[in-house]
Amino acid sequence: MIEGQDGLNWERWRAIARVAEDVGFVGLYRSDHFTNPSGGYKDSLECWTSLAWLASHTSRLEFGPLVSPVSFRHPSMLVRVAAALDDLSGGRLHLGIGAGWQEREHTNYGYYLGSVSERIARLRESAQIITHLLRSAEPLTFPGKYFNLREAVLLPRPKRATPLVIGGNGRQLTLPLAARFADEWNASFRTAEQFSELNAHLDTLLDREGRARSAVRRTLMTRLRYGSRDEVREQVAALEAVGVQRLMLGWPELDDLDGIAALGAWLC
Repeated sequence: MIEGQDGLNWERWRAIARVAEDVGFVGLYRSDHFTNPSGGYKDSLECWTSLAWLASHTSRLEFGPLVSPVSFRHPSMLVRVAAALDDLSGGRLHLGIGAGWQEREHTNYGYYLGSVSERIARLRESAQIITHLLRSAEPLTFPGKYFNLREAVLLPRPKRATPLVIGGNGRQLTLPLAARFADEWNASFRTAEQFSELNAHLDTLLDREGRARSAVRRTLMTRLRYGSRDEVREQVAALEAVGVQRLMLGWPELDDLDGIAALGAWLC
């Protein structure tokens, strides 16, 4: 997992992607931000342009945004871009969406963030639009508060319904949306105990929605694991035991290609 707002440019992105694919990582994901919340300005390569390059210049890596705030792009445009890149890559894109949270970038670049309740409502409408356009060829008329569509159809039809990832740790607001719409729920920076509690709650919500618990993959974005090989295996096993099905490790050092290669050789 690469934080794109921390200095990502084309030279770094191309180098990271090539090493990640060569050493055997399953996927390469990145954030979708303009800036850091703490101030200052660094290179921040535009997310979806970088993913288009990844789709056409790699052959094996799964990839996607983790996550794209729906405050940045209209969902009908976002889903068109995502479906096209998924087809271009041969079915390797995972479309991660979130409500948005960073006030600084919204203020700097003129996007409306809104209150927490507004963000969640906007995310809900976006998820409704995206899932319909991906999964159905029927024209969609959607009279929403934030988005209005009339007889919208996604063409050409995608070869598959691109998996929708909803990211967030919110028990009351985000998890209900994941239970209703997502193919994958991605938590971030939770301990095994915290993840276990949220995971159990998601199971309850899926039961209420009438969806199989297996319908939603459970993933965790977290920091690097440290220790001996056995110690790291124990840490990963503890997460697996509470339901984590895929682990995404944050990699903060964008120029440390040797470190990525060493980690891949050790894990993959």
